[in-house]
Amino acid sequence: MTQQAPAAAPQPARPDASASSEPDVTSPGVPVMPRSAPVRLRIPKIAVDAPFTGLKIGPSGALDPPPADDTNLVGWQSSGISPGQRGTAIIAGHLDTATAPAVFARLSELSPGDRFEVDRVDGTTAVFLIDSVENFHKNDFPDQRVYDDTPDALVRLITCAGAYDRSARDYAENLVVFAHLDHAA
Repeated sequence: MTQQAPAAAPQPARPDASASSEPDVTSPGVPVMPRSAPVRLRIPKIAVDAPFTGLKIGPSGALDPPPADDTNLVGWQSSGISPGQRGTAIIAGHLDTATAPAVFARLSELSPGDRFEVDRVDGTTAVFLIDSVENFHKNDFPDQRVYDDTPDALVRLITCAGAYDRSARDYAENLVVFAHLDHAA
């Protein structure tokens, strides 16, 4: 089964993704990090240790998916917020490919309170704490909630979920992991 891109949801307007090099402070007092591209996602609970590739918003307004020929690759919206930066960063990965389970095959096993890490080009690591793990039908995807602008440093991990529709060659749902920056290391 070939997994398609996360829901074809237009991205809301984003603040300028360039940030000063000075750490800022989010509403709960956790410092946000300056912009820096992610290089590796590590989720120990589900044995994810994957490199990143940059993704773009396609003509339909949806985030293009990572290449389907690499089962251990995640993508981030490279024109948007970087993980750890003030705002909502988007990280997408495949559930499976035509030949094998992929990087986010076990994403549904995560729970509130679990942590994951994003290693960044600047040598820092952004450590995130999971707030919730939720499924949404693609026809009722909560764009505002998922892509919301925020004063905090948030991340959304997104993959496909639910039943696979062979005629549409797509899954009926998206699984979204909502997380916030816990600390920088």
